[in-house]
Amino acid sequence: MRILLIAYEFPPSASPQSLRWAYLARELAHKGHDLHVLTIDLGGQTPGLPELPDSITIHRTYAGPFRGLFAMRRKLRARRQVATETSAAPLPASTSTNLHGWKRLLSERVQTLLARIVFPDARGEWMPWGRRRLLRLLNELAPSVVISSHEPATTLELGLLAKGRGYAWIADLGDPVLAGYTPARWRLRANRLEARVCREADAVIVTTEATRNLLMERHGHRDDVIVVSQGYDATAETEAELPVEMDPARTELLYTGSLYRFRRMDELLHALEELPGVRLNIASVSLPDELMAWAARFPERIRLLGFLPHRVALGLQRRADVLVNIANDDPLQIPGKVYEYLGANRPILHLGKPDDAIGSLLHRTGRGWACANDAGDIIRVLKGLAGRRPLLPNDGDGEVASHSWQALAGRVEALATGLAEKR
Repeated sequence: MRILLIAYEFPPSASPQSLRWAYLARELAHKGHDLHVLTIDLGGQTPGLPELPDSITIHRTYAGPFRGLFAMRRKLRARRQVATETSAAPLPASTSTNLHGWKRLLSERVQTLLARIVFPDARGEWMPWGRRRLLRLLNELAPSVVISSHEPATTLELGLLAKGRGYAWIADLGDPVLAGYTPARWRLRANRLEARVCREADAVIVTTEATRNLLMERHGHRDDVIVVSQGYDATAETEAELPVEMDPARTELLYTGSLYRFRRMDELLHALEELPGVRLNIASVSLPDELMAWAARFPERIRLLGFLPHRVALGLQRRADVLVNIANDDPLQIPGKVYEYLGANRPILHLGKPDDAIGSLLHRTGRGWACANDAGDIIRVLKGLAGRRPLLPNDGDGEVASHSWQALAGRVEALATGLAEKR
């Protein structure tokens, strides 16, 4: 089966949606399918991402004036770098790691300006070049199925174009097009696009049951929305040598991923003040100033690792005592790292409501604990772990295994095969 994937976010991008389709595309290719990917030319390389088989054909296109300039800078930087093995070296938690400085500020201001005139945000500038290449690929490849990977919504607009040309089309929405973070000026257009996608796509995929229920409520004519969650790699090979060691005399906590404003660590930090045998490790590309100040005051309680390549982060997850997750403000979202944590086979401490989606998942699988993001509750849980490394049962073919990328790719394969056979 020949599959054409439209994915703005694809390696060397390290975004969650890029990782999602890097893994799914890899597994679909391993199953013998002919994968073609229409994406942007981002330039450069990002260490530690999943290795893609040579059988996948990637069609890179000009991303537009702003991202095109960004890509050119990445290529120039890559040429200047000395060829040396540095992929496992952590970046120090400094102002450069936190992406401060005039270049970062200028980039953010340009993106904010573009987002006012380009739908859905600055990435929408890709539309003319993506459209031109898509039409050519449809004629040349005649794919059995076209898949759009959202975000950005530009990929859905391109998918609608393929659908209009008579091709079977799967829309992998992930999150809704009309989301809590959608700017007011684009909310009407986002809602209309979301409704049209739900009406015209041959199949719609989302990552959570809550998103599925929301789409069914908004667009009641569609009750066959399919959940394909984020996942973990059951065959992952992590780095043998890691940049830091875990201290067996401590209870080592690990948080990996972005630290958005709504993911507050204040209560966890207050709890650590009362837990001398516990250390929190944080691997994140951008660290709030207050967190860096707290780490300077309590260096024995917190260790800042800066940015870590994806594969290195997976290795550390497997060696930590407890993996930390902080609930999103949006109950529709389950961060992709939660599924990475499941694959690490280490206990998870979820700071959120015990009955939210993540708390319920942990309860069903026995993979950790959910407690309120409150210092007292956190202290009670962590004191119970003092001096012991909690072990987890092997889930086998149970619910955890159903979230492996290998199992999830099987679901996408079955869906795509069914649509292709109907054409």
